[in-house]
Amino acid sequence: IYTFIENAHSFLLLFSLYAAFNYRKANVLLETRQVAMKIFEDYTVSWYWIIIGLVISMVVSLVFIVLLRFLAGIMIWVMIVLVILVLGYGIFHCYMEYAHLKGQTGSDVSLMELGFQTDFRVYLHLKQTWLAFMIILCIMEVIIILLLIFLRKRILIAIALIKEASSFLSTSNEAVYKVFNDTECQYAGTTCKPETFSTSNVTKLCPGARCLFAFYGGETAYHKYLIVFQIFNIFMFFWLANFVIALGQVTLAGAFASYYWAFKKPDDMPAFPLFSSFGRALRYHTGSLAFGSLILAIVQVIRVILEYLDHKLKASENMFAKFLLTCFKCCFWCLEKFIKFLNRNAYIMIAIYGTNFCTSARNAFSLLMRNIIR
Repeated sequence: IYTFIENAHSFLLLFSLYAAFNYRKANVLLETRQVAMKIFEDYTVSWYWIIIGLVISMVVSLVFIVLLRFLAGIMIWVMIVLVILVLGYGIFHCYMEYAHLKGQTGSDVSLMELGFQTDFRVYLHLKQTWLAFMIILCIMEVIIILLLIFLRKRILIAIALIKEASSFLSTSNEAVYKVFNDTECQYAGTTCKPETFSTSNVTKLCPGARCLFAFYGGETAYHKYLIVFQIFNIFMFFWLANFVIALGQVTLAGAFASYYWAFKKPDDMPAFPLFSSFGRALRYHTGSLAFGSLILAIVQVIRVILEYLDHKLKASENMFAKFLLTCFKCCFWCLEKFIKFLNRNAYIMIAIYGTNFCTSARNAFSLLMRNIIR
């Protein structure tokens, strides 16, 4: 009888835990579905506002480019002065808030004593918060003013370069657009019936499509290597996305270079500089772009794996492992930013001189180190 009662109690305990786990899992799924439905409803209600916003941003960008063609120097100096004025107003506002909180109860509490709070509005009632904001803004203001004093000649060179770039946009008679080519069959991966497949529209819309047997159930080779396939898909996504970005950067750099180094403008320029640069990039520089994108894709995949490990170790109490993982995440984040910056400058060197990726990256790095202050 004792054994029966103990087994029954264990069974009830396990059943309760299992039911509680299923209930929690069901709640998570329901909450996720509700959030997804709210997002979809917001899109259906406000889709026209999104389109209007995109059109307005496009028009404002075009107006800004046209104004740069004639008022580049004035607009840049106005933006610099506005930045200085905004920072000055921020310093004044922080000082007024700091003076307003003097003598109020609870405002003398330090940030260390308060600790971390989920409601960030609590920090706005402390004098130390506004004092820290005021010091940071003062440092930024002093740095910008010093840069304006000592690098004013470089700013004039930058204004001249922006004028040349805007002149290219007005001189070129070519439209910049993107072409999306969707060659993937829309019925790929869906279920089908062998009896009716040959008479359906799938074979007409997707020539070469076949209706094949997948599996009955259980673990197949697909399920066995599912993680490997997912990592491969993520890697290929990063590689192709970076390749498209690199192709766009090289194309634009080559188009601007053909204008900048033209002896007589626009007579010495190609008829279609953007398409000419795009053709050169595809014909001569595809390998360099693929290699640069490959290096960046490898670093990005490592970052995704580190994020996955960090998600798995959240419940762990091994502080050394968490510290080591955080250090790795920080290092690879910095490495990704550096590689993106170096790749962008290497692609410019590729578009101008036609050298391979390694030579262009070395020359770009040397050029940046020689002009690091600029």
